[in-house]
Amino acid sequence: MIRYGILGFGHHAAKRLMQGFAEADDSRLIGLWRRDIAKARANALQFSIPEVFETAEQLCASPNLDAVFVVSPDALHLPDVLMAVKHGKAVLCEKPLAMNVAEAEEMLRAAKDANVLLGVAQNMRYYRSLGLIRRWIAEGRIGKPVLAHAQFSFPAEKSPREWIYDPALACGGPIADVGVHCLDALRFVLGTEVTAVSTLAHGDADSGGVESFASLALAFASGAMGSVMVTTRAEYRTVIEVKGETGIIACENGLTVDFPVDVVLRRGKDVIESVRVSNADAYGRMLDGFSSWVEGRANYFAPASDGLHNQRLLDAAYASWRSGAQQKIG
Repeated sequence: MIRYGILGFGHHAAKRLMQGFAEADDSRLIGLWRRDIAKARANALQFSIPEVFETAEQLCASPNLDAVFVVSPDALHLPDVLMAVKHGKAVLCEKPLAMNVAEAEEMLRAAKDANVLLGVAQNMRYYRSLGLIRRWIAEGRIGKPVLAHAQFSFPAEKSPREWIYDPALACGGPIADVGVHCLDALRFVLGTEVTAVSTLAHGDADSGGVESFASLALAFASGAMGSVMVTTRAEYRTVIEVKGETGIIACENGLTVDFPVDVVLRRGKDVIESVRVSNADAYGRMLDGFSSWVEGRANYFAPASDGLHNQRLLDAAYASWRSGAQQKIG
């Protein structure tokens, strides 16, 4: 059993992570810290969390914890991860891993020097929808993939995360917030890396210094081409689709945990197979996956090296937007 503390307990922890811990078999939440100690105590009472720490340092130093889950705003990931690593704790950090590649590389160096494990909470790697798509592709059921697409839209004005449009705290707008999930999902199901990215994006009066719409064109090492489209100005919808030489796999709302989805395999106009799956247990599976890694029993699906690669994609996407030129991924 791996004992966790949450650093930066907020809306995401309350809405998603508490259910994950409740469903996990090998992961127990022992303590939390947030800046507002009164809210922290209320959260602890609401979710029956044994310990409330008055400072982040106290949480990271606690001998009662084996791992720290960093759930703070993006700009705080670096200092929070470094603090946990300094105290010898395994660290699971929310996505995106950092504000830029340099910060992500600093995290990885610190974890390596301290001989502790560092993972990124790309929970969608534990989605049953993506696992099935990945398996069907690997089995050759659509032939060689040639086109891939992921889409994520949601209305930011309804989000309780007030910091997501603050460029001092957020890595970016929807490219960094949900686009990173789309990018990682395509990498995961295709089993190949992105080699180049081109970005079109724009912001608006409400998004301020970050984007509110974006479209990314991708080149993959396998030769496939891809696209990612994201916005915070539309009702919730997610899509993932892969076209191969002999068929297509599509999943409407395939990146949700809120309701079951259908993964559909087609050839021409014919539906060859349709499987309904639920991703509702993904957070618990992610937590137990990380715990198994800490215990030395299995590999975690999203080590920080994957978070670093995704960070390179985000940096390249924003560089392409600013310059208007395609960016190669080294």
